[in-house]
Amino acid sequence: MTVLKPNDVASADLRGYTSARVALARAGEAVATREVLDFQLAHAQARDAVHATLDVDSLLDELRRRKLPCLALKSAARDRASYLRHPDLGRTLSRESAAELVASGCDVVFVIADGLSALAIHRHALRVLDEILPELESSAWSTAPVCVVEQGRVAVGDAIGCALGAKISVVLIGERPGLSSPDSLGIYITWSPAPGRNDAERNCISNIRPEGLAYRAAAGVLRFYLEEARRRKLTGVALKLVQSAVLSAETSNP
Repeated sequence: MTVLKPNDVASADLRGYTSARVALARAGEAVATREVLDFQLAHAQARDAVHATLDVDSLLDELRRRKLPCLALKSAARDRASYLRHPDLGRTLSRESAAELVASGCDVVFVIADGLSALAIHRHALRVLDEILPELESSAWSTAPVCVVEQGRVAVGDAIGCALGAKISVVLIGERPGLSSPDSLGIYITWSPAPGRNDAERNCISNIRPEGLAYRAAAGVLRFYLEEARRRKLTGVALKLVQSAVLSAETSNP
């Protein structure tokens, strides 16, 4: 927590550019009561976001209203407490859910998982889909049913993508809440998803929310990654290295 003089003009200007706790008001030698209460509220909101449950039925209703085929799945975590205490359970599907998936082959599968903020999913996930899916449809991308996963972590998309025979998995997931962002959405893109993939093999787009990365901007970045993944047949650090090499070559040979 950074404390600056409240009358400092530069500090006051800085508060217009960041939601971080800078230029906090003071009462004598202590931080002002309203600042302490604001901090406590933010902490409570972050805790609530972590423990909140995903309203799967409302998500499915919204997806069907958009005429999108969808599936409701569960991870191996039987409840929220198990999910938080045993992260590995959130990375695999329950036996019942795994049995529902039938390989059909497709370009991409979108997975919506609660992660550590169901609030982020309810506020932002469908807005991102509304931006990206029409673009993919116009480019003849084939998509699997949207999979909504309770108690899911990023790697659950590997099992789903592999079972469906998808070339790419895209996981929309609630990120770990911060003290200024309890509803931040993240997207993870993985080429050739399969159990055992690691985070170095994925690309991530984070902090998607009105106060962070806008929906249309996030969809634009996602479209770029999808096109590059399909063209180069890779994602993650390897894709970043290829992009850097291409950029370096273009800079050296204008």
